Amino acid sequence: MVRVDCHLHTVASGDAVLTLEQLAERARQAALDVVCITDHNEISAAVTATGRDLGVRVIVGEEIRTPDGDIIGLFLTERVPYVLPVSEVVTRIKAQGGLVYAPHPFDPLRSGLGRVLPGLCAAGAVDIVEVFNGKIADKAPNERARALAAAYALPGGAGSDAHDAPGVGAAYLEMPDFDGPASFLAALADARVTGEYRPHAPRYPRR
Repeated sequence: MVRVDCHLHTVASGDAVLTLEQLAERARQAALDVVCITDHNEISAAVTATGRDLGVRVIVGEEIRTPDGDIIGLFLTERVPYVLPVSEVVTRIKAQGGLVYAPHPFDPLRSGLGRVLPGLCAAGAVDIVEVFNGKIADKAPNERARALAAAYALPGGAGSDAHDAPGVGAAYLEMPDFDGPASFLAALADARVTGEYRPHAPRYPRR
């Protein structure tokens, strides 16, 4: 079994303060085996991380802004441009063998796919629905995501959505090991979600 944090951000996101060195240390402390680096509209840090010995396996991901809300691609080899229609983003993710992951779909404080997600799920466009996001204080949005995933027989993901070192590992999946997107998706059938709410540290603390 491996522990996988499916959703976190590094300094490459522009709104995060987590360095790769801090990520490596925090992943070790949290006993994570795999992290999905899902920077906003960017994959450079994730690609760099795959070439370094951080002591944790890295999946290249990207959280992509669309007119209908944010969507994550996992197991990417190329960056997907932002502000494209969600259908085009899905097509580009799948064309490179990636998985489509719907983050925080019903969080009222962030841009999710909630309004259009049922239609995307019905069309077979979504592979994974994030059922636990470590930055959502209210349980209701996570529970709503869990119910939707169950309604469409889709596996659930869990991510810390960390933007700083203390957030890493706040939420993760414990699941059978895997060696690529197809086996990752299959292993999710036996995944167990662990998570807690852990707010972001202030980016610019008051002196």
